[in-house]
Amino acid sequence: MKIDIPQLTDWSMTSEVERETVLQRPALVDPDLVEAVTDIISQVRKNGDEALYQLSKTYDAVVLAQLEVGADEWATAEASVETELLQAMDDAIARIDAFHQASKPKPVSMETAPGLRCEARYLPISPVGLYVPGGTAPLISTVLMLALPARIAGCETTILCTPPDRDGRVPPAILVAAARCGITRVFKAGGAQAIAAMGMGTESIPACAKLFGPGNAWVTEAKQQISVLPGGAARDMPAGPSEVLVIADRHADAIAVCWDLLSQAEHGPDSQAIVISDDLEFLHEVGRMLPAMAAELPRSAILAQSLQYLRRIRVSSIAEALEISNCYAPEHLILNCQDADQVADSVTTAGSVFIGPCTPESLGDYCSGTNHVLPTYGYARAYGGLSVNDFMRRMTLQRANNCGLRAVGPCAITLAQAEGLHAHRMAVEYRLNNESESQ
Repeated sequence: MKIDIPQLTDWSMTSEVERETVLQRPALVDPDLVEAVTDIISQVRKNGDEALYQLSKTYDAVVLAQLEVGADEWATAEASVETELLQAMDDAIARIDAFHQASKPKPVSMETAPGLRCEARYLPISPVGLYVPGGTAPLISTVLMLALPARIAGCETTILCTPPDRDGRVPPAILVAAARCGITRVFKAGGAQAIAAMGMGTESIPACAKLFGPGNAWVTEAKQQISVLPGGAARDMPAGPSEVLVIADRHADAIAVCWDLLSQAEHGPDSQAIVISDDLEFLHEVGRMLPAMAAELPRSAILAQSLQYLRRIRVSSIAEALEISNCYAPEHLILNCQDADQVADSVTTAGSVFIGPCTPESLGDYCSGTNHVLPTYGYARAYGGLSVNDFMRRMTLQRANNCGLRAVGPCAITLAQAEGLHAHRMAVEYRLNNESESQ
């Protein structure tokens, strides 16, 4: 297969309008897709499980006997998974668990004035729904990235939806990963219909308070639509196609950089890979090698499409490359250049940063310990990657005794008076004028 890639861009030779075009992401919203997702949500809302069975037949080409994974599948799952893979799962779980345990939010309790104590408590969200996409391979890592933070947060009820295979079964590795993370309920549903089911509930699938997990444009649109419905589930974060931006200099290994670019471009036909360098020969070398490397991969048909969005950008300095990156706000940022640690200090907007030549993005995808569910499509300007915090809600408390009321009450009265909210003022003033001995 012959794979073509776009021409190199010299940043100094482009206008502002041209620069915007170079950094433009693939189109995200398709009106036809929006309408189709709306119809799927309507079917699930109206017909529940019956709609899920029919939609599985339509979209997954499978006739299901039941939606929930049964005892027989759970019982035989681990025996179907190779020992080496089981060990890799356990190794990854240990690191992901350790990092997320350390970053779990901690409660706060303090006196903000004599006699006035304020607290912040973090409570788990429940139920939560996890979505693990299907496709050509079981996304074991996504199970870990979603289920471990939910377990650490203490979510009482966690369910998982994933598309069935052509035999109407869930890949054993997915079930083994789920079991290792404490999940006991898995449902055979994919795409927009899975999101609709978890977001609104059906006879079999519980309605969830919040939904988590990556997916294609159908899943993303479904999460958006469900989140704005009255009583619909909240979503984790807005997202688009996967993306990577590599900043490299003349010291970088061009082959390693090509693999980094391809590792994200192979996710889907609308994934984007960008490499920025101050070395022209390096960029030419990447351009020479990349098409041939892509053509030899099993997902070459996908790469033939996604590499049309490849960008090779020549800049005058690494500092200029950083300016472009901070503007673009990539999901993944790889710093394959000298003094990468120092360069990382100037990164302000990225989902996750990979520092130095020995840190491929793949480590973060699978087993470094950080989470691979990240904001894409520029949303890293306002969102961070998935964490335990996302599975918890913050609740504040305050308690004042008479001393505390006297200390801060006049401040509240003054502010309420200035805002013209007199009942607010009187709620404080009355108590100050009628103090009791209760504390």
